[in-house]
Amino acid sequence: MKVGVVADDRYMLHDMGPFHPESPRRLEAIYQALKALRDRLEEIQPRKASSEEIAFVHEPAYIERIASTAGKAYVQLDPDTSTCPHSYEVALLAAGGVMEAVRSVLEGGIRSAFALIRPPGHHAERNRAMGFCLFNNVAIAARYAQKVHGLERVLIVDWDLHHGNGTQKAFWEDNTVLYFSTHQYPYYPGTGHWQEIGGGQGRGYTVNCPLRVGHDDLDYANIFRHHLRPITLKFRPQLILVSAGFDPYYRDPLGGMKLTERGFVRLTDLLLEMADECGCPIVLALEGGYHVEGVARCVVEVLRRLSGEVTFEREEVQREEDEAFGRIATFLETLREPLKDYWDFD
Repeated sequence: MKVGVVADDRYMLHDMGPFHPESPRRLEAIYQALKALRDRLEEIQPRKASSEEIAFVHEPAYIERIASTAGKAYVQLDPDTSTCPHSYEVALLAAGGVMEAVRSVLEGGIRSAFALIRPPGHHAERNRAMGFCLFNNVAIAARYAQKVHGLERVLIVDWDLHHGNGTQKAFWEDNTVLYFSTHQYPYYPGTGHWQEIGGGQGRGYTVNCPLRVGHDDLDYANIFRHHLRPITLKFRPQLILVSAGFDPYYRDPLGGMKLTERGFVRLTDLLLEMADECGCPIVLALEGGYHVEGVARCVVEVLRRLSGEVTFEREEVQREEDEAFGRIATFLETLREPLKDYWDFD
């Protein structure tokens, strides 16, 4: 099974400084590791998003603000986020890359794709850059899928260590885009409490799983199996988008989670099962992940699973998950309480 991959050396041109964790070295390591999988991958050429497409999510004045940084040596946008002369064009290419991945799975005969892009996007709000993010790539891609390809229901799964505040705000009152997030809490950016479930017509369509430090492969898999899966099968998405951050990795310098390479593969495995049951494609977009060698290894293993390879004994892993379920059973009941009027967990 071929997997679509968006990769382009121009993504390395965005640089926030030699000591910034969101470094071009992340993609350099990933792109080098991709060589081992070359025969499994189908190249997807990215393009720059138009201002009209960026405006699916962001205010025109904000887009102009980011555009005004082009060619300037350095502009500080928030305490963690800055631009270099190339950042605006690279940010357009990142959003456009995810949209091209979506187009490819909807039109091009492949069932999955991974947009290996930067800068990341899920913290970017309608009129604000933050958390290393300029434009909200995945949110823009979700709107693109709806406005251009006519999709009615899109699921966004965000397994990044940090809560995707920008994505949550973009769809807060929207029942056509379901946002599901696992994240370390309380931690940057401070949003994502389990009682944040959306508003207006979107109430029940924001699903937050705030986690204390130390959760491992088995805990995450049980959350996906017993919390995400019943919601997904009821929602019946026509496309699954994944904000794929690898900072829950056990060696990540910014995080306190314990996911291993196999853990990310298992989450991918579960999402592929849900996608198959719903008859929809899946697109992943790179978000965080700051252990350079670790993020490269995790991406490669995820791509192996997307290409059809199963590198673990599923029955054995499910048995381990079942044995560990008691650790989070009470927590899952807490998460479900405000959602019971909207989703059936029986």
